[in-house]
Amino acid sequence: MSLPTGTKALRIAVSDLNGQARGKRTPVAFAEKLMAEGARMPLSVLNVDIWGDDIENSPLVFQSGDRDGVLRPTERGFVPVPWLDTPTALLPMWMFTEEGEPFAGDPRHALARVLDRYAERGWRPQVATELEFYLIDDSGDDLKPPPSPRSGKRRLGGEILSLRALDAFDNFFSELYEAAAAMDIPAETAISEAGMGQFEINLVHGPAMKAADDTWLFKLLAHGLARNHGFAASFMAKPYAGFAGNGMHMHFSVLDETGGNIFDDGTSQGSGALRGAVAGCLEAMAPSTLIFAPHGSSYDRLVPGAHAPTGISWAYENRTAAIRVPAGSPKARRIEHRVAGGDINPYLMLAVVLGAALDGIERGAEPPAPVTGNAYSADLPQIPTDWAAAIAAFRDSEIVTRLLPRQLIRNLVLTKEQELEAEGELSPSERVDLYLDTV
Repeated sequence: MSLPTGTKALRIAVSDLNGQARGKRTPVAFAEKLMAEGARMPLSVLNVDIWGDDIENSPLVFQSGDRDGVLRPTERGFVPVPWLDTPTALLPMWMFTEEGEPFAGDPRHALARVLDRYAERGWRPQVATELEFYLIDDSGDDLKPPPSPRSGKRRLGGEILSLRALDAFDNFFSELYEAAAAMDIPAETAISEAGMGQFEINLVHGPAMKAADDTWLFKLLAHGLARNHGFAASFMAKPYAGFAGNGMHMHFSVLDETGGNIFDDGTSQGSGALRGAVAGCLEAMAPSTLIFAPHGSSYDRLVPGAHAPTGISWAYENRTAAIRVPAGSPKARRIEHRVAGGDINPYLMLAVVLGAALDGIERGAEPPAPVTGNAYSADLPQIPTDWAAAIAAFRDSEIVTRLLPRQLIRNLVLTKEQELEAEGELSPSERVDLYLDTV
C-alpha cells in the first residue's frame, strides 16, 4: 500500500516476542528512504520483556555489544493509523541481520520459515482468526463495562449474540469497521459474547502471513480506537474473574497447487492429511502452551469448565474440544484450534499450529479417537495450567525445536523466566494495569 494521501507523520514498527509494536516515529520526508533502505534498530529490541526492559544475560545485549539489525518493510506497505489525530501512516517491518539474513529471533520470520516448508510441497495454508475482547471502563479503582453512549447505562451481565449489546456501542463498531477497511484488515462478523462488555470479531480466511499481519494490526487498531471513545479494548486473557476469558480461535485449511483443499476427501470425516494435521497439533499442544498462554494472567483463563480447553482432545463439531473440525461442505473442511488466549503473539501462534500440523502430516501421524459429548468432563491428558510449568515444557521440548528456531526458543524462555520472577512482586491491581491494554 502506498503512502496515504495527506500523511503528516510516519511510524515504523516490528513485532517483538510479546507481540508488542516496537519502532520509531520519523518525518514523512524519509518515506522513500525507509522503503529502499529500511532502518537500523538493535536486535535485542525484539527480545525485551513485557515492560520493555532488556533481558538479563541475553546474548543479544552486552555479550554481543548490543548489535544493530536492519528493519526492512514487509510486503504490507504503508497503512493508515486511524486512531491518531495527526494523519499518520505505519510501515510494518521485520528484522534482518547486518549480512541480510532473516533474524531468527523475529516472530514474523518464524512464521515465514514454516510457510516456506509448505511452499516446498506446493501448499498454501489459509487462515482465519476470531478475536475476543472486552470493552472496559478502567477509569476507577474497579474494572467495569463502559456505559452505553446511547442510554448511559452499564450492562453488568453477559449478552450472548445480543444485537442490543452491539447497538449500545454502534459508533465504536462503525468506526472500527471503517478503520479496518482503510488498513486492509478483512473484518467480518461482530457478535456480543458471554462476558459483560465482551465482543468477538472474525477476520476473513486468507493467506497465513496476511492473516497474522491482520490480527496483529487489528489488535493495535482496537486498542487505539477504544481509547478515543473513553474506554479500553482489552485482549487480556481474563480481565474479570467471574466471566469468560478472551480466546483467539484459529481456523485453517491447506490448498494444493490446483487450489484444492488437502483436508477434503469428499466425506464429513476429512482426509488422511486432516487426521495427520490434527495429530501433529495434539502432540505439540502441551509443549507449545507457552505460545497459547504467554503471560502470567493467561492461566486465569485455563481453568476447567470455563469455556477454555485444558484437556488435549479433538472432535467433530464440538466446541468443548481443544481442536474442532467444523461441519459443512467438504470443500471447506478445516481445523479450528481453540486453545489460545486473546493475548497471544499471532505470528508465533500461527507458526506453532501450522508447523505442528505439517509435522503431523509429514510423519503420517494418526490422532486418537475423536471425543464425543462434554470434553471438559472427560479424562484427558492436560496442558500445563501454570506459567512455570508451561515455560519448562516449552524449554525442554524436542517437538518445539522442530517448529521454531532455537535462537527464538532461547530468547523467549529467557524473556518469560524474567517476567515470571518480576510478576511475583506485583499486586493484583498492578497486574491488571500491566496487561489490560498492553497485550
